Amino acid sequence: MKASKVRALQFRRFTRLNRTLHILMIISFISLALTGMTLKFSYTGWASALSRALGGFEGAGFIHRAAATVMFGLFVVHLWDLNRIRRKEYGGSLWKMLTGPDSMLFTKKDLTEFIGSLKWFVGAGPRPHYGRWTYWEKFDYFAVFWGIFVIGSTGLMLWFPVFFTRVLPGWLINVATIIHSDEALLATGFIFTVHFFNTHLRPEKFPMDLVVFTGRMPLVEFRRDKPAEYEGLVVAGKLEENLVWPYQRVVIRTFRVFAWTALALGTFLVLLIIYAMVFAYR
Repeated sequence: MKASKVRALQFRRFTRLNRTLHILMIISFISLALTGMTLKFSYTGWASALSRALGGFEGAGFIHRAAATVMFGLFVVHLWDLNRIRRKEYGGSLWKMLTGPDSMLFTKKDLTEFIGSLKWFVGAGPRPHYGRWTYWEKFDYFAVFWGIFVIGSTGLMLWFPVFFTRVLPGWLINVATIIHSDEALLATGFIFTVHFFNTHLRPEKFPMDLVVFTGRMPLVEFRRDKPAEYEGLVVAGKLEENLVWPYQRVVIRTFRVFAWTALALGTFLVLLIIYAMVFAYR
């Protein structure tokens, strides 16, 4: 392939299913955060105004449960996709999938890269040779599993208290309320600050990284951000089969509008939460 053509192409990092699941997760998570925080901080003026805009607390509750249902559905589809990948790319071996070079599990390499990143931040060492997944991407990934387990399970208990108290003591509903509320606050704060920074606000990505929406990234950027993966594909002769043409500008603009809307909503909600915690907390 001609060098000029290769430079014009982009690396396909995420599949259409990956991108669709992420977009739906953004919509469902922001819906959960907005409706949930209006209940947690219901004594503030902004929460009352926001709940009225969402149809009152009853309407906000309906939106919250609908978004939770979508989130559970996304999780099930993702598990199905993982099983498909296991059968297709790893010959059905779960062990190979979990211990392979593209594993999402934390390894010694992640610890080495974490320490190397700290040194790089202060100019005491070179930038780590990141592979397909960095330690912060893996952390963000498993945060979803933690959220589904902790926030999802307690949310189901609050949604169906009669069913669960048939086999569990009633006082667990009170415990579930506290856990659900506080873990949701932690998740909201983390996603709209740490995750937003790692994804969009780092100097090399500022002000917006669209790869999770387009699924594609320029080769120059791919080689810089994922040097180990890039070199592995070159050695294996598989780089060209993962190259695609970039999207048209109108598609990119559409993704930008959606991404900026999500970023603005998340940032605005964090500011409202900080205001409630500092000036009106009860």
